[in-house]
Amino acid sequence: MKKSKIQLIGLQLEGRTTNENGQSSIDCGNLWQRFEKEHILGKVPNKKSDSIYAVYFDYEGDHTKPFSYFIGCEVESGTSTPEGLNTLVIPEQLYKKVTAKGQMPGCITEAWHIIWTSTIDRAYSYDFELYDKRSHDWNNAEVDIFIAEK
Repeated sequence: MKKSKIQLIGLQLEGRTTNENGQSSIDCGNLWQRFEKEHILGKVPNKKSDSIYAVYFDYEGDHTKPFSYFIGCEVESGTSTPEGLNTLVIPEQLYKKVTAKGQMPGCITEAWHIIWTSTIDRAYSYDFELYDKRSHDWNNAEVDIFIAEK
C-alpha cells in the first residue's frame, strides 16, 4: 500500500532509544505519559483528525539498533509548529499494514514481535502506529501498524 507524505506536529523523544533490555518500552512510554500529561493533542493546530501517530524512524540499522521516536497528529500542509512542539514529515513510501488487536499495550508488543520475525522486506525508514477511535477501549483495541517496505 502506498501512502503519501504526512506532516505531523507533536513530541519527539530526545536522543534515540533501543529495543535492547526493554529500553524503548520505558522511553516511549515516558513520552506517551508526557504527551497525555501536557495535553499535546489539544495544542496541535490545524489537526486533520484526533488520530495519533507514533513514529519509529532514523534507524541506525535493523530493529536491534537505535532509532528515534515521535508522537503527534497529522496537520494541514504548511502548518507552523507551536513553541515547545516538534514537526516530523513522513515521506511518501510503500507500507505493509499489520493490525494489532486485543488488550493494550500487550497487543502492540505482540504485533511488533511478529513483525520482527516476519519476512517483510523492511526499509527501516519510517514505521508508524495509528491510534484512532478503535484504540480507545484498552481492553479491546485495534491499532494499525504501517511498516515501510523496500
